[in-house]
Amino acid sequence: MNQNLQKKPIVYEGKCFDCPISMAMALIGGKWKGVILHYLKDNQKRFNELKKDIPAITEMTLSLQLKQLEQDGLITRQVFGEKPPIKVVYALTPKGRDVSPVLDALCLWAKKISEENISKESMTQSV
Repeated sequence: MNQNLQKKPIVYEGKCFDCPISMAMALIGGKWKGVILHYLKDNQKRFNELKKDIPAITEMTLSLQLKQLEQDGLITRQVFGEKPPIKVVYALTPKGRDVSPVLDALCLWAKKISEENISKESMTQSV
């Protein structure tokens, strides 16, 4: 096989991925990471604000996902105050902001698919 046509694995944070999409999905994949990043793209938010934006997520899951996104360098967690009640704010890092156009494209794609589905359903009902 021609050497130039062989896939080069991608190495990131000591992990090896067979394709760029695999690496991207390791960082933002799953049910909630992209949603959290979407809600942080315009403003920093506190935990309870994110919970209100994403009512279907449990507090435990939100907490775990925020920790993973922070570990991966996509968000920051800033703590204000030393005694309760403390204020904790989450915001996108530059690396997290870089994914915003991808999330915007996914939003447009989802809206398009939804609109096509609505059109298809209305045509079926009118027949």
